[in-house]
Amino acid sequence: MNRSKWLSVAGPAAISFLAAGEYNENYLVHSSQGQFVFRINHGSQLGLDNQIQYEFQVLEAVYGSGVTPRPLYWLLDPEQESLGDGVMLMEFLPGRPLDYDRDADEAARIFARVHSQPEDARLLVQRNPVLDIARESRVLIDRYALDHPLENRRSLLLEYHDRVLGWGEEAERLFAGEPLVIVNTEVNSHNFLIDDSGPDKRGYLVDWEKAVVSCRYQDLGHFLVPTTTLWKSDRRYSQQEKKAFLEQYLSETGLECCIEEMAYKTDILENTILLRAMAWCFMAFYEYTREDRVLKNEYTFKKITQYLNEMECFFA
Repeated sequence: MNRSKWLSVAGPAAISFLAAGEYNENYLVHSSQGQFVFRINHGSQLGLDNQIQYEFQVLEAVYGSGVTPRPLYWLLDPEQESLGDGVMLMEFLPGRPLDYDRDADEAARIFARVHSQPEDARLLVQRNPVLDIARESRVLIDRYALDHPLENRRSLLLEYHDRVLGWGEEAERLFAGEPLVIVNTEVNSHNFLIDDSGPDKRGYLVDWEKAVVSCRYQDLGHFLVPTTTLWKSDRRYSQQEKKAFLEQYLSETGLECCIEEMAYKTDILENTILLRAMAWCFMAFYEYTREDRVLKNEYTFKKITQYLNEMECFFA
C-alpha cells in the first residue's frame, strides 16, 4: 500500500458520517479531487481475517459492470485500533434507496450487468448454494448455542435447517449446469442507490462485503424473499410480481431460459436464503444483547426481534 495515494483534506469538517451497517462504518469525504467514501470495517460475515482486502478485490472484479463504486485504496494495519479491522477508500455514488414499487426494473438491470462480469479466482466459490448456505447457517445457529436466551427459536431453526438439507441432493443436480457468476448475496433496498435526478434514471449496488462466486439465483432469491423486502419497508412481492421481475431480468440478460425454470430455481434459493436470514437474526440477537458490541442500531435490533418472534409465519 502506497500511503501517499490517500487523499489530503482540509480538516475534520471535510469528513461527515454517511451510514453504518452491522460490520462497517462509512464516512463521506470532501476533497479537491471530489467526493469519496471512507469505510471502516469491524468484522467479517465470511469469517475472513482480511475482510477489507477481500471486499476491495470484489469491487475490482465487478467495477466493469458500470453499476458499482470504483475501489481506490485499502489498508489493514493491526497496530492502528482507530482503523478497526481495516479501511477502504472508494468512489462516492449519489442516489436514494431502492423503492420496490418503482425500481424493480432497475434492480433487474443492475443484476444483469453484474452477473455478466467474468469470474475472479480471488473470490470465494459456492458451487452448491443450497448446501453451502445451509452450512453457513448452521455455523450461525451454533455460534452461541450454549447460553443463547432463545432456545425455542433455535429448535425451530434446526427443524427448518433439516428441511433445507433435504433439498440439497435435488439442488446439486438442478444447479450443476448453471454458469457461475459474481453474486452480491445481500441485496436489500438500502444497498442499492437510485439516482433519478437527471433525465435518465441510473442505479447502483454499493455494499459488497459478502459477495461470492455462485449461481445467479442467490441474488434473485435474496432480492425477492420477504425477509429482504420487509427489512426496510412493508412490501411483500406477490407471485405475479415476482414473475414480472424475473421476466425483466431475462430480457436484460438475453438468457435462453424459460420463465418457469427460472422461477422454480429462484424459489428454491428464496426458501434457502430464508434460513440464512433467520439464522443471522438468531446470532445477532445474542450479540446485540451484549455490551461489548462495537456497532448497534436500534432499528435493526427491533427488526431482528420481530423476525424471530414471527419465525413460524416465515417458515410456513
